[in-house]
Amino acid sequence: MTADRPLADKIALVTGATRGIGAATAIALARAGAHVICVGRSDSGLQDIDDNIRAVGGTATLVPLDLKDFEAIDRLGGALYERYGRLDVFVANAGVLGPLSPLGHVYPKDWDDIVAVNLTANWRCVRSFDPLLKLSPAGRVVMISSGAAHKARAYWGPYALTKAGLEVLARTWAAESVSGNLKVNLFNPGPIRTLMRAKAFPGEDPMT
Repeated sequence: MTADRPLADKIALVTGATRGIGAATAIALARAGAHVICVGRSDSGLQDIDDNIRAVGGTATLVPLDLKDFEAIDRLGGALYERYGRLDVFVANAGVLGPLSPLGHVYPKDWDDIVAVNLTANWRCVRSFDPLLKLSPAGRVVMISSGAAHKARAYWGPYALTKAGLEVLARTWAAESVSGNLKVNLFNPGPIRTLMRAKAFPGEDPMT
């Protein structure tokens, strides 16, 4: 570990690592010295993030994975244990916006998809990664939330509800980990120029 590489020899995992906040976070972790497990659905996106991580002198392992494949999350935890014996950093970034419509107009499939990605997949990650994080001398978790979790805003129901659930999930996990080396944090980045933001606010000037 050095001043410019404070995370040297650390193993970090980022979901939704192929673009936006996840990609920026993966690059920052790699620049700080961590080996980054990049999880994402897009093969081309994973190749791009690998190139960007190499450009800053970092290393990555690419994991093409749809987080709705819950059994694959279980297998990933086992593979990480076999290869590294621990996990030092987990950034739960992956999420979907889902439909922006009245609650009564949301299709059941769309509801199931957003709950699966934004909430259930993160719980499955807790099940799979909690033992690995507790094997780290200083395991750290950051779960990405949103101001929508605290606003009962019309037409944002599925996204807001799942983010609110994610916050309670993180706070509960933090309370259960208070006496050990694992620390669980929530982070709301505020308005960020991402594709999700552009989809939610198509009339907004992204440069603001």
